[in-house]
Amino acid sequence: MFNALVVSKDDESGKTSAAVTQIGLDALPQGEVTVSVAYSTVNYKDGLCIGPGAGLVRKYPHVPGIDFAGTVEESADARYKPGDKVVLTGWRVGEAHWGGYSQKARVKADWLVPLPEGLDARAAMAVGTAGLTAMLAVMALEDHGLQPGHGPVLVTGAAGGVGSVATAILANLGHEVAAVTGRPEQEAYLRELGASQIVARDELTEVTRKPLESEMWAGCVDAVAGAMLGRVLKQMKYGTSVAAIGLAGGAAIDGALITPFILRGVNLLGIDSVMQPYDNRLRAWQRIAADLPMDKLEAMVQPATLSDLPQLGADILKGQVKGRVVVDVNA
Repeated sequence: MFNALVVSKDDESGKTSAAVTQIGLDALPQGEVTVSVAYSTVNYKDGLCIGPGAGLVRKYPHVPGIDFAGTVEESADARYKPGDKVVLTGWRVGEAHWGGYSQKARVKADWLVPLPEGLDARAAMAVGTAGLTAMLAVMALEDHGLQPGHGPVLVTGAAGGVGSVATAILANLGHEVAAVTGRPEQEAYLRELGASQIVARDELTEVTRKPLESEMWAGCVDAVAGAMLGRVLKQMKYGTSVAAIGLAGGAAIDGALITPFILRGVNLLGIDSVMQPYDNRLRAWQRIAADLPMDKLEAMVQPATLSDLPQLGADILKGQVKGRVVVDVNA
């Protein structure tokens, strides 16, 4: 028997509740690889799955946790053997499939990635889906021509999980980072991560009908969308790109016009981490091990245990979680 955070749903009221519960191996779903989980983390989707489900959870009882890292315990796939260190993000694990808020997990071998040299399980979960997404965004910007010295790179939602890691990676690579936040008290934190400029959220949320504005940004990692993305697109330098990774400000791009795309050759790059192909996923993890400063990463970490998760799930839905939560599932 081992511990897991199990979310149950009352059939009559439709309400869900989450509690740390002991379960056995026979309760785990089918899969080729059984992993002894060391650490997990907390993302926005985890908050939804711990709480109302929001249509992400297919059936109850359910074990959330869209990320985990640990050690292979049993494997029916030749690619992995007992003792191998692995990390998992995406593939709807923790949503449609039981996830990492458990001391053991059973998953498909195709969903795993070997833990790269230079990262242990705890550090991998300080990175998690948020950090992987940030690295995929940086790689996409680089693939479309971004280089240090081209000018400031804007990061919206910079104090959040993706924004924090993106800020640290970009600064470490030599870029001038302009960090957008609506929380002035986060300025010291963002500068510690490497931001050289702090941009107040209010400066970018006014919807304008101007076709273009002055060229300011050499690249952008955008976690907000909505009015902010509509405004930022008009401020991008010629031939530059925005990597869109989130929609905290809404799914629409308010005030957006076609002009930045056809008059300045601006690119809008969609970044998905859930179904990312294995080769690019592996490339991103290797880049994380090489290019994310671990001392900056440690500054983002908030430790937690399985019993902390119900409250943390509620907190992240309210925007009250800063940086990265690392969950020690064995504590």
